[in-house]
Amino acid sequence: MERFTITVFCGSSPGSDPIYARAARAVGEAIGRAGMDLVYGGGHVGLMGTVADGALQAGAHVTGVIPRALQAREDAHHEISELVLVDTMHERKTIMADRADAFLALPGGPGTLEELTEQWTWAQLGIHEKPVGVLNIAGYFDPLLAFVANMRDRGFTHPRYTDMLVVASEPDEALGRLRDYVPPVRSEVSPGAEMTGALSIPLRP
Repeated sequence: MERFTITVFCGSSPGSDPIYARAARAVGEAIGRAGMDLVYGGGHVGLMGTVADGALQAGAHVTGVIPRALQAREDAHHEISELVLVDTMHERKTIMADRADAFLALPGGPGTLEELTEQWTWAQLGIHEKPVGVLNIAGYFDPLLAFVANMRDRGFTHPRYTDMLVVASEPDEALGRLRDYVPPVRSEVSPGAEMTGALSIPLRP
């Protein structure tokens, strides 16, 4: 039986509060304790390095994927189980997505936000049916979750798609909910077209 693999998106910065690094290490340790494996961005700095170190120490197989151009800037982690060097960010994201059974975002910057929303969008469109979640440490993702609710309330996405996001505040809770995730029943049309029909606005040819 193949091991369940979590792809973690997170910052190459540790953030301004030590709570983020503590949570990142706890996530890595929880992945190892649960018999899961980790795929992440390959760096040895910030939350990326912390989650990788926690997972390694707990016995997880840790795969890092990093563009050659970022090896020095993100201090590529050469002590992990597998370091995959690629030429572009697109290759990095493709490998991280292909190897994942689930995605979990920890606090991070624009890159983390882009990776999270891309995988959530792909799940909405049915490109994959893998769970996508956030670890909402100290309310870090509260503004994003409020914005997501605003999208729903203003008719730009169906509640079934906002409800797809797994939101947890503790590592073990997040991993358990990602592992047990069941994708929603889908409409035959795209999420946007579905909302257009719900609002009784005719579709353009």
